Amino acid sequence: MDLNDYKESSNVEDRRSSRGGFGGGISMRSLFMLAPLIRMLLRTKFGWAILLVGVGLYFSGINPLALVTGGSVSSSRNSNETKEAVFIKKVLKTTEDIWSQILPKYGIRYTKPVLVLYRGHTTSGCGFASAQMGPFYCPADQKVYLDLGFFDELARRHNSPGDFAQAYVLAHEIGHHIQNLQGTLQKVQQIQQRFGNSPKSNALQVRVELQADCYAGVWAHYAQKGLKVVEPGDIEEALRAASAIGDDTLQKEAQGYVVPDSFTHGSSRQRVEWFKRGFLTGDLRSCNTFN
Repeated sequence: MDLNDYKESSNVEDRRSSRGGFGGGISMRSLFMLAPLIRMLLRTKFGWAILLVGVGLYFSGINPLALVTGGSVSSSRNSNETKEAVFIKKVLKTTEDIWSQILPKYGIRYTKPVLVLYRGHTTSGCGFASAQMGPFYCPADQKVYLDLGFFDELARRHNSPGDFAQAYVLAHEIGHHIQNLQGTLQKVQQIQQRFGNSPKSNALQVRVELQADCYAGVWAHYAQKGLKVVEPGDIEEALRAASAIGDDTLQKEAQGYVVPDSFTHGSSRQRVEWFKRGFLTGDLRSCNTFN
């Protein structure tokens, strides 16, 4: 995706180094591995002093583990995240430009959502957020929450590298923002409350997610034909990512079998088909997954 000359969006809230986002980046796994060292330090006054310094550094936004590792891994990660952050801010700007132009044609005024970048954990208008949840949109505060580490997982675990795969992920979440502006999310939530935790409720959620995929396809349509920032191979990257995170594919990887009644995002085939439909038509009306 060629965004070298494209501006970054200013509608970004970067919490990656804040206390609220637990920006120090110390995982439970790291603490578990360091437990013997911590116990040893607790036996002496000097050890207590080292631990207190470490705690002080952590709450100042500095990962004390970087002092142990020499900071090489952290520096590499931060360098990659800086590039990814710049890129994803530019992708956000393309969504703002496209949807601000397209939505009024359907009688909807586009209001720009905020992208929250965080690391590890943070809070949202929809409650606690963690990297394990993956990227998500919160209708309560109209913000998209993203831990950039998800892109590493997308590339390594799901074999879906590429900048346009990352762009597709954000475009999908912006698709939920469109649904929120349309009133779709509120209507679905009201119906789901009647169904409770049941296959019918899951089936409705699948329709919501597939429509967001279709809206991501509409965005890709105009990114290619209007903004002309889509490069050869980009759409294939998006389709590969959509297939890799289908419910059936993820369930096979995790448990070796598929339970369709528990789907919440749709199968790999469905996700690919609805993205393609939006991309080929460029029309929101082609994205009615509820019929």
